[in-house]
Amino acid sequence: MRPINAGWAAPGPSASVDAKFLKYAEQSAPRYTSYPTAPHFNASVDGDVYRGWLSELPIEASLSLYLHTPYCRQMCWYCGCHAFAVQRDGPVAQFVEAIQAEIDAVAAATSARRVTEIHWGGGTPNALNPEQFGAIAVRLAQRFDLTACERHAVEIDPRILTPEHVATMARIGVNRASLGVQDFDENVQRAIGRVQPFEQVRDAVAMVRNGGIEALSFDLMYGLPHQTLESVRRTAELALSLNPHRFSVFGYAHVPWFKTRQRLIDSAALPGAGVRHALAEAIRETLSAAGYVEIGYDHYARPDDPIAVAAQVGALERNFQGFVETSCDALVGLGPSAISTLPQGYAQNEAEVGAWRAGVMNGGFAIKRGRGLSEDDRQRRDLIMRLLCDFRLDLGERGGFAAFPETLCDLRALAADGLVELSDDRIIIPQAGRAFARLVAQTFDAYRNTGAARHSQAV
Repeated sequence: MRPINAGWAAPGPSASVDAKFLKYAEQSAPRYTSYPTAPHFNASVDGDVYRGWLSELPIEASLSLYLHTPYCRQMCWYCGCHAFAVQRDGPVAQFVEAIQAEIDAVAAATSARRVTEIHWGGGTPNALNPEQFGAIAVRLAQRFDLTACERHAVEIDPRILTPEHVATMARIGVNRASLGVQDFDENVQRAIGRVQPFEQVRDAVAMVRNGGIEALSFDLMYGLPHQTLESVRRTAELALSLNPHRFSVFGYAHVPWFKTRQRLIDSAALPGAGVRHALAEAIRETLSAAGYVEIGYDHYARPDDPIAVAAQVGALERNFQGFVETSCDALVGLGPSAISTLPQGYAQNEAEVGAWRAGVMNGGFAIKRGRGLSEDDRQRRDLIMRLLCDFRLDLGERGGFAAFPETLCDLRALAADGLVELSDDRIIIPQAGRAFARLVAQTFDAYRNTGAARHSQAV
């Protein structure tokens, strides 16, 4: 197959940012992987409530399983995930035992068995050795029906990947791998505590493909210390040379008050809002010039990739794994900090590994908090997700703008600066406003002015 990036040349984006956009680039907004967002979860949802929600799933319900591995072999300073560095095998072995117990508890609580999607995240799933990884997969296959599983993805740290890992993943049906790239510039890598030469990623890609796992996704990041327009273009070009199917392009969220390891990053070396926007545009233009289609506000895919096809026909969805091609009736989160999405609402596990393990080892659940959904929550969630997935929204059958008077006021202010276009009861986010889509979506958030949550920058 001819590489998708053959014969292309990346344009040179300008470092300047329209002054009217700069004030928006400096604002913050949730990523909206859920609505209401996690800071608005509370203790009203516990293990008993969660068990009741699981029991109400019909037998024919489709399930997505998310398995959160809390451990890494070494910690990257930029990481905002619930993850911890570990060198000893004992804690990892205890985690494997506990997540198997949690799998048993979920299976005992629900009659739903049909799994259509599995996603291993973290942390670093390949911090588990192949035998541990395989043991968890065996337990899943014993408790659930995996014959209809269409998407089986795993996040990979290229630095510790082995052929034995790949062989185990292929044997249990993994068909998509997501590799953390972030940035290939050596100075940037040293500044974020993740030294990972291009050659190491290239070899990991070859290992995965030789093992029979063809669908690859790369994570890139902008807003890191010492990044320049030239360096992020070069990173994108090197990544394109490996021909992945998808890219996820994230803005670094510097939240040292929440993740203390980020204090190791020199905040003085971080780019300002205007430069962050220019870096994001440089990556966007480079990937787009190579033929990748923009998906939502932070994903890119080959035109024939399922996620691109879904976006084209208006079937794109968004969940805790980002933008996805189809949704399931329930997303079941397994492991510390994992969040489950069920028709009734959200339930989040204990984030502290010991507390989570104690909760699940005796056949119970380790739910820390959650949120039951009201009808208004469901309606607003749908509006927010459709805006982020489709960049357009028709309110005609939802009462029009008259049903959301406070939203219309905010949208008019955004429209004056070109971030949205309003006509009749329709909202369209033009190309120039797509980087700020979260700010547009936020106008429908009934909780945005409540609580003390601090979010990442919109761009």
